[in-house]
Formats: sequence, structure tokens, C-alpha cells
Amino acid sequence: MPHPVDVAVGNRVRELRIRSGMTQQTLADKVGVSFQQIQKYEKGANRMGASRLIQVSGILNVSVTALFQDITCTGAQVAPLDRDAAKVARDWRAINDDKTRQVMRDVIRALSKAG
Repeated sequence: MPHPVDVAVGNRVRELRIRSGMTQQTLADKVGVSFQQIQKYEKGANRMGASRLIQVSGILNVSVTALFQDITCTGAQVAPLDRDAAKVARDWRAINDDKTRQVMRDVIRALSKAG
């Protein structure tokens, strides 16, 4: 049975990978493993060693500590973004115009209150 911290870190890797617009295959190619291995890391079925954590964080362009953000020693964490929310966050970064971002924030806020 996977350790809760391994599951939490795997969830974080998945979230960061999706936010960056990277597929499991692309990350696997950059790490030098199969995409199935990335799936196992993301599910927490296989534990990542320190060197692998450093490698993955570098590929995802985040600090190693970002992989452990909001995770306690028991593996409890703030719920990770779901797949759609991670994709919105990825696309949000591509919007460079401040006025467009403000309009989109207003639209999202209005939609959330209407639902």
C-alpha cells in the first residue's frame, strides 16, 4: 500500500505537469523512464528518490519544495487542483493582457455565483 506522502507528492507532480502543459510521455522522455513509470509516480505506487525528485522538479521548472507544498508528514494536504482546473491555470499563464485577465476573472466569479 502506498505511503500517503508518496501519494500526495505524486498528486502534486501530476498537477504541476498538467499546469505546464506536459504529457506523461513528454515527462517520461525527459526523465528517461517509461510513461507507465510516471503514472506509478503520480499515483504514489512507486516512490521517487531524492535524485528523481530533483530531476522532476527541474524539468517542471519548480523548486523541490514545491513538490511538498502543503503536505504534512502524514501525507495530508490541501486538495490538489482537478485536471480541468490545472488546465485553466496553464492557459491563464498564457494571457498577457491585464485587462483580458480582469474580464476573465469577472466572468469566472459571475459564473461561480450563478451556479
